[in-house]
Amino acid sequence: MEQSPTKPSAASSTQKKKGSKGLIVLVIILLIITVALIVWFFSMKSKYNAMVDEKEQQRVGLQYELNNLLTKHDSIKIEYGTLADSLSIKDSIILANAKEIQQLLNYKWEYRKVNKKLNMLRDITQGYVHQLDSLFTVNRELKEENEKIRQQYAREQDKSRELSKEKEELIEKVTQATVLKAYSVTAGGVRLTGSGRERETDKAKKIERVKICFTLGENKLVEPGIKTVYIRVLRPDNVVVTQKVGDDYTFEFQGQQMEYTSKKELDYQNKDTYTCIYWTKKTKSDPAMVGTYNVLIYADGFEIGKTSFDLR
Repeated sequence: MEQSPTKPSAASSTQKKKGSKGLIVLVIILLIITVALIVWFFSMKSKYNAMVDEKEQQRVGLQYELNNLLTKHDSIKIEYGTLADSLSIKDSIILANAKEIQQLLNYKWEYRKVNKKLNMLRDITQGYVHQLDSLFTVNRELKEENEKIRQQYAREQDKSRELSKEKEELIEKVTQATVLKAYSVTAGGVRLTGSGRERETDKAKKIERVKICFTLGENKLVEPGIKTVYIRVLRPDNVVVTQKVGDDYTFEFQGQQMEYTSKKELDYQNKDTYTCIYWTKKTKSDPAMVGTYNVLIYADGFEIGKTSFDLR
């Protein structure tokens, strides 16, 4: 015969319900404890941060006082000069205490101790100043005499420098007076017509030559004779326009070898001398660079003139 399944008793059901309620209560208690711990943690963190900020403000304030004290100490040493050397022992004591205070500020939060040491350091520095004042009083007359001698020496030095400056300016004026000058400097692009005539152009595609014209001014102090004039034409990218690469197109200027675009020898006889110098493109088909070209003129080791022109 088949047996019917056993039904759960009422007591067993009641126990299960009680166990579920107990578990729920335990979970709620744990949640409350967790929330309380989180709130406590953030509260403590906030207090800790506030404490750190306060300590940092204290440290910054004390650091400022220490720096200010050392700055004043250095100013006093500078002010009293060699007199301060006679108190080197006390000076070393001040610096040693300052170093100890700095170490406390850097590595420890013992700010009461720092403040106490700062007060002690102030007393030491005040005593240092008083001793210096005493030494200054004793040596006042000697110092005043030394100051008079120093001022007199300084005045003599000023006179000497002024005379030297006037001499240099005079030499410069004489040198400049004997230097050639290029006046009325003009430069620009030209193209050749079918008949061989020149036509001015500022178009980069059509330019065939660069024409530079100027006048060597009259100067009776310049030694007459053959003068070699160098022209440097600088493209918009500051590269010198030249026919070749190498020493064939270089000249010496102020101890350096410089590239030049073109040169010309002129027979200068101390009178206004007008001339034009050309530079011809290597190939007619390649357009020139668009932009501003700078033209510099040199002779006898000096830059004697300059101008510029634009191509579009």
